[in-house]
This record gives sequence, C-alpha cells and structure tokens, in this order.
Amino acid sequence: MQDKEILNLVGAQIRSLRKERGLSQEALGEKGGFHFTYIGQIERGEKNVALLNLAKIADALDVNVSQLFAYVHEEIELTETELDIQEIISMLRKSNPDKVRLAKNIVREIADSGSNKMK
Repeated sequence: MQDKEILNLVGAQIRSLRKERGLSQEALGEKGGFHFTYIGQIERGEKNVALLNLAKIADALDVNVSQLFAYVHEEIELTETELDIQEIISMLRKSNPDKVRLAKNIVREIADSGSNKMK
C-alpha cells in the first residue's frame, strides 16, 4: 500500500466518523484542539498526521484509535453479514453506554448459545 493511499483511507475514515456524529470540521477541531483547516487537510489525505494527534482526534470522536484504521477498501465487496455488522456498530456508536452494555450482553448470550448447541 502506498503512503498516499494510507493517508487517504485514514482521512476518509475520520471524515466518515465525524459526519456520523454530526460534527463539522470546526467542531471536531475544537474538541481535539486543532484548527479546522488541519482537520480538512487530514481528511483529504494531505497531512501525515502524528500518532499523538490521531489519539486526540479519536478521543474527540469518542472512538478508539484503532477505529481510525478500520477503513474498508472500496474495491472489496462486503457480504450481507458484514454490512449488518457495520450497521449494528453504527447504531451502537449513537447509543448511550447503558444500551451498548445491554447489546454486548445480548450478543454474548447469542454467541454462547450458538457454541453450546455445537457441543
């Protein structure tokens, strides 16, 4: 993977997460302590953002740093199951922590009941 491709993919993921949360570049910049033009440059893949700045951006987006790298290559076609998982994740990101924990427990029960049937 070429350098520019990585910058573009991470920038697109940051843009996607920002828009998903209804934040402008200015609002994200304020939350993370950056100027909005810097956020725009990152999103367009023009800046090779430092790791510590990525951590600040992730914190401002209320995500783990790893989620900034959870981009999907456009050429990869997602299965229906993968699309369902992405939709669930998107819904959970908009939920409060209590609902996220409830969903986690439900998913754990579903996963455990499936493995118990296999035994």
